[in-house]
Amino acid sequence: MKKQALKKTAKKVKSPAHTETALGLHNLKIPHGAHKRKKMKGRGSSSGHGKTSTRGSKGQTSRSGRHFYMGFEGGQMPLIRRIPKRGFTNIFKKEFQLVNIENLTKIKESPVTPEVLEAKGLIKHKERPVKILGDGDLKHALTVQAHAFSKKASEKILAAGGKAEIINA
Repeated sequence: MKKQALKKTAKKVKSPAHTETALGLHNLKIPHGAHKRKKMKGRGSSSGHGKTSTRGSKGQTSRSGRHFYMGFEGGQMPLIRRIPKRGFTNIFKKEFQLVNIENLTKIKESPVTPEVLEAKGLIKHKERPVKILGDGDLKHALTVQAHAFSKKASEKILAAGGKAEIINA
């Protein structure tokens, strides 16, 4: 008995030089628990996932083919419908068709009206309001008729010797 006990306790101690090896593809190992077995459902109670097959007991969620949309709360008024909504859409907002002054330099005829702008392809609808913006420079005098002008645009038109006339519609 004593000899066996002595043999068990006496272990060889490895030197530190033997344990240190360079890490490389040849000595990488898969970590413990990286590969899990597939959950075997509905294979009897001894499988650990038997009888109800991990679905609990009874009710809508235990049935096959259950369908309910995201946010469904079992017939209760959903949260998305209970909370107040924020913001609004202004029904009186005016959407302008924008034209820059640099585009007006190509037009030689005066006065420049929404009809002329539509004929030249600078706007799509002559009935919708037009706003002239101040990007670019105007070389010659023009009389421009539009529904709105930016401050810079009206200054540049006046500086070139033209007129900025507002259409009321």
